[in-house]
Amino acid sequence: MALINARIAVVIPCYRVVNNILGVISAIGPEVSRIYVVDDCCPDGSGDFVEKNCNDDRVLVIHHHENQGVGGAVITGYLAAIDDGMEVIVKLDGDGQMDPRLMPGFISPILEGEADYTKGNRFYYLEALGAMPKMRLLGNAALSFLTKISSGYWDLFDPTNGYTAIHREVARQLPLDKISRRYFFESDMLFRLNTLRAVVMDIPMNAKYGDEVSNLKISRVIGEFLVKHFINLMKRIFYCYYLRGMSIASIELPLGVVMFLFGGLFGAFQWMSSINSGLAASAGTVMLSALPVIVGLQLILAFLSHDIRSVPSKPIHLRRRNFHFRANENGYKDAV
Repeated sequence: MALINARIAVVIPCYRVVNNILGVISAIGPEVSRIYVVDDCCPDGSGDFVEKNCNDDRVLVIHHHENQGVGGAVITGYLAAIDDGMEVIVKLDGDGQMDPRLMPGFISPILEGEADYTKGNRFYYLEALGAMPKMRLLGNAALSFLTKISSGYWDLFDPTNGYTAIHREVARQLPLDKISRRYFFESDMLFRLNTLRAVVMDIPMNAKYGDEVSNLKISRVIGEFLVKHFINLMKRIFYCYYLRGMSIASIELPLGVVMFLFGGLFGAFQWMSSINSGLAASAGTVMLSALPVIVGLQLILAFLSHDIRSVPSKPIHLRRRNFHFRANENGYKDAV
């Protein structure tokens, strides 16, 4: 199996996970070559605790002198794994919610050329949703919808799921210095991956909920997330539909928005005028308001249909690998 011969790394960001981290490490299988434990300036000294109590030779502890958030810790682990020549990089949380035994299911699609990036989906098995706290269920459903729109991955769900795996070549192409370092990290990763046209695959999984305390409070971040999702949506539309290429969808969206807004505003203005004057609007006035709204809505729906069909389907790490192979082959022939 390709899994045995691949160089696989695991990144574990650590912040107040002393009670669970050793159990997570011990459950990681022999297919993993290196485990990067990133102590994100943990007040409980998670990194020191691992160094003193873990005898696994694969473990390398990296210390942050300042807290950078989960995204900052993962990026530090990515950079270390890239430097060490790892082929696939898996990210696990240190709180014990993610079962390391599921790891082959995340890695295999990447090694088999089906995906560039895989992530967990706790919503796939409907019978298991009863175990998820209700507020997390509602919050993740709302965030999933926002992420679908902003990232362009309409076929994905559970965007805040931190159980992920990525191919080294894809991680190298990401603008790691620009990705959000804190709770928006996973959603921002999806946006960045879409701008690369990377293939992302959901992996069904169950989550375990024990005595751990989540640091993510949906009520505190919803406003920030709304703003960031809107910004990413605008960037994605500009990058994909105007900067890198144009299609009929590039015309449908702005024309649809303009017509929809014109019809809605004109209709509202005429409705207020009719109320004030006591005179009913003419049939022509009604049509002049309704027709742009109807046509504009149809154009927006046509754009959405195009956007949904445009989800990336060809892994980019395969194209890069084939490019290097052809380059080496040509170089060899030239040398001969």
